[in-house]
Amino acid sequence: MVGYKFMGKAHSHAYRDLPFYFDCDVEPVLQAVAGRDEEGVKEAAEKMGFATYETDWRRLIERDDIDLIDIVTPNNTHAEIAIAAAEAGKHILCEKPLALTLEDAQRMYNAVKKNNVVHMICHNYRFAPAIQFAKKLIQEGRLGKIYHMRATYLQDWIMDPQFPSVWRLKKEVTGSGALGDIAAHSIDMARFLVGEFEEVTGMMETFIKERPVADSSGGLSAKSASTVMEEVDVDDASAFLVRFENGAMGVFEATRFAGGNRNGNRFEINGSKGSIRWDMEQMNNLEVYFADDEDGLQGFRNITCTEEHHPFAGAYWPAGHIIGYEHTFINLMTELMKGVSEGTSPSPNFEDGIRNQEILAAIEKSVETRGWVNVKQMRLVENV
Repeated sequence: MVGYKFMGKAHSHAYRDLPFYFDCDVEPVLQAVAGRDEEGVKEAAEKMGFATYETDWRRLIERDDIDLIDIVTPNNTHAEIAIAAAEAGKHILCEKPLALTLEDAQRMYNAVKKNNVVHMICHNYRFAPAIQFAKKLIQEGRLGKIYHMRATYLQDWIMDPQFPSVWRLKKEVTGSGALGDIAAHSIDMARFLVGEFEEVTGMMETFIKERPVADSSGGLSAKSASTVMEEVDVDDASAFLVRFENGAMGVFEATRFAGGNRNGNRFEINGSKGSIRWDMEQMNNLEVYFADDEDGLQGFRNITCTEEHHPFAGAYWPAGHIIGYEHTFINLMTELMKGVSEGTSPSPNFEDGIRNQEILAAIEKSVETRGWVNVKQMRLVENV
């Protein structure tokens, strides 16, 4: 694994717990983790259960005892690491968004295809049992023709103007702000549940233009005693409208300035026969409405998706005993292990990463042009 902080902790936990819940033909063995700070990566290796550590990720690529490279580093490093891993014949799991730019994403996809390695991108929210069950209801036609999706991803962790300038606020490292960091999750969820985007139009805003230089940071926290200020050149908030290829309409908002919302990842989908609602902060529950319920009993019902017939849920606890955020990673990595054993790349993979990156690029272009942008106009290779 390259990187070891917020996502490194989540991924490591999932690898360690996966064999406890799921029987896979292959099991993950935590051989090595890489990080630039030797003291920090050594401590992380010991705490998270890795046998060894490296201070240069290139050493991981060279090692014969490593089959899969897991990339949990900032976005501007994804392409170089993934391409080198693919050329060395390593399978790859990469955190989202896939790359800093659409061009980098395309190069990453070309590399994994050319070298025939298994690849996935870590959109873990797909793997909540409630989301998998929602997908099943939609595929079965229980909601009928889909008319609407409205999604919000609301956070508030940088509202303090004195919060430091961490890497997620620097365009050269992260690509975009709330758009690429959290709206990317909503975009992937929409593609998974509703379908492909046809065209988009959006707006973005940066509310705090300068912030203090960070002394230290990790996850979504940071400290600074500096009086030196840095420019913030990514969006604090984004909003966009979508026309889906199947005729549905979408309304999306992503912001880090929604006070009181720690991780408000929510959506509602409306169809001709019914509707569904989901909220990450109540991730085990799916609200479902069916139009053919008898008069007087119509309305949203709350389904606790912990039954054996809810996807992935049967591997855990008895019905009603809820699971958490960390289990979405376990479920995703179960599919990754199946992919490694079968030589296939489960979705979401690097092709999904490219599709998501095309949409992000189209939204940014629409903000620049103040108009609608057809997503396919962003496509670099037509047959991907």
